[in-house]
Parts: sequence; C-alpha cells; structure tokens
Amino acid sequence: MDVFSHPWLSGLFADAEMETLWSAETQLRHMLAFESAWSRAGHLAGLWTQSEGEAAAKAIAANQIMPAALASGTARDGLCVPDLVRFLKAESGLSAIHTGTTSQDLVDSATALSMAATVDLFSARLGVLDAALAQLVATHGDTAMMGRTRMQAALPITVRDRVETWRKPLAIHQTRLAQLRPRIAVVQIGGAAGDRAAMGKNADAMIASIAAELGLATSDQSWHAMRDGVGEFASCLSLISGTLGKMGQDICIMSQQGIDEITVSGGGGSSAMPHKQNPILAELLVTLARFNAVQLSGMHQALIHEQERSGIAWALEWMILPQMVLATGRGLNAAKEIAASITQIGAKP
Repeated sequence: MDVFSHPWLSGLFADAEMETLWSAETQLRHMLAFESAWSRAGHLAGLWTQSEGEAAAKAIAANQIMPAALASGTARDGLCVPDLVRFLKAESGLSAIHTGTTSQDLVDSATALSMAATVDLFSARLGVLDAALAQLVATHGDTAMMGRTRMQAALPITVRDRVETWRKPLAIHQTRLAQLRPRIAVVQIGGAAGDRAAMGKNADAMIASIAAELGLATSDQSWHAMRDGVGEFASCLSLISGTLGKMGQDICIMSQQGIDEITVSGGGGSSAMPHKQNPILAELLVTLARFNAVQLSGMHQALIHEQERSGIAWALEWMILPQMVLATGRGLNAAKEIAASITQIGAKP
C-alpha cells in the first residue's frame, strides 16, 4: 500500500482530485472510449461496415465492466487488455471490436488522456499558487530580512527577494507545460508491430477520426518504442516538485527558533513537546521533491524500449508515473495552503 492511499498516511499525502484522474476507473473509461472510437472509425480502413462499427461502439459505451474483473486476466497476460477485449466481444456478441489495434495502442492512448488532463489541472494550480505568492509580496514584500548564503548571514534583502525565488519559476513551468502538452496529448496507434499495416492505405483517415473523437492529436508514426514524451512529462513533474521543495526548505529554515523569520498559521503539534509548532507542510514539500527526483531516474530507465515494444520498460512506467503525478499534485496543493497561511515573514518589527 502506498502513502497516497494508506488509511492514515493519506491524510498527509493524498490528493483526491489527482487520485480520481489516475484511478483504475478513469483509466478503464479512457480505454473504453478508445475502443469505441476504434470501432466507429474502422469502416474507414475497411475493417468492417459503418453500421457494424456503430453498433459495436454503442455496445462498448454502454458496458458496465468493473476494474476488479480484469485482475486475474492481468496476472495471466501481463496486462488487462486481452481479457477486456474478450469480455467486450462476448458481452456484445459483435466482432467489430479491437481488430487491427493492439494492447499498447489502448493503454498508451488512455495514458495520454490522463497526462493531458494532468497538464491542464497543474497549469491551473500553478496559477493559483502564483496569485497567492503575489499577494504575499504585495503585503510583505518591502519587509527587511537577512539574506543568507550557504546558510550563513550575508547581506540584508527584502521579503520580495526571497519570495520571488519561489514564484518566478512557476511562470517557466507554465510555459513548459504549454509546450509539453502537444507532445503528449497524442493518440497511440501502431497496431501489432507499430507499422499500422492493418489499416492499409486509409490509415491516416482512420487515425484522424479516432484522435478527433478522443480530443487528442495525431502523429505520423506510433510512439510504442519512443517514450521521450512520457519521459519529458515525468521530468516536468520533478522540476515542479523541485521548485516547491526549495520553497518548503526555505520555510523550514526560516521557522527555526532563533531565526523566526516566518509565522505560518496552523502547523503541526508534538506528542511530547506541546510548545512546538512543526512546519509539517513545508517539510512535506521537501519530501515530495526528493521523492520525485528519485522516481525520475526510473522513468528515464523506462525510455529504453527494446525493438518495437517492451513489456519490461512499459510496466516500469505503470509503477512510477502515477506516483509522481500524485506527489506533484499534493505538493501544489500544500504550497498553496502554506502561501495562504503565512501571517508574518521577514524581520519582526
């Protein structure tokens, strides 16, 4: 059990909104949307008639399969798709389902949908955090404080100088996310060997139809074994977390007794020392930043896909990427909460 869903650790780490976005239920809904779009567009490549495809798409959309029903098949096949397709065909009695595509098309397209939605949500959260820090500067920006280099007193600065090192990278992250989105919000369609052979000469028309229905972009080649987009997405998560971690580390040091450069309402109590007010959320930002920095190395290992498809590297992505998303989402919410809870910053009058 991970900390994001643990019965009590989730009280500190959980992000319900992100949990929903990357949940099994959402991933299954995305996969069914892909299968429905595939059936609906199959006539463009001569895989079946338009009426057969429409009937299959409607049956898929009405399906009520539960994620838990796919567990035993995943244990046997290494992923849920073979069982899912068998279930869809048996339940509907129709054959215009899945033929010409493959498991990786289905799972990666579902992941692309979740990554795109995550970019949109994180962009909005960065905007909220930026506004909270801007308000902090407006209220306390001219207050004097001691600048510190290598944790030693250096020369006087203002609160604005310190807070801007937390705030300015947020705009850069917004730009990164905007540039990244077109590279990851891309439908995955390659077929069995990644060459789209099953769709014949009308592959482009079929792919365009599916992408449009899903709200994704098309590509001139499948990205089965080209995982730089997924790796870039993970890198961006770690960079955002790192910026938040720097903010958290500063606040932890500023709140030390004897320095007393910041007061944050709320905070955490001690079971043994009632006089303490621990900087819990600031510490959390540092923890989450370090967690994502460690996980990023695993995502970069997952860039190495042998030949046209890798089960090894692909499964590594499944293990790591959702955890990084949850850590980043929780960090953005915690940083926003901290920024709104600062009642004093800089030298006390």
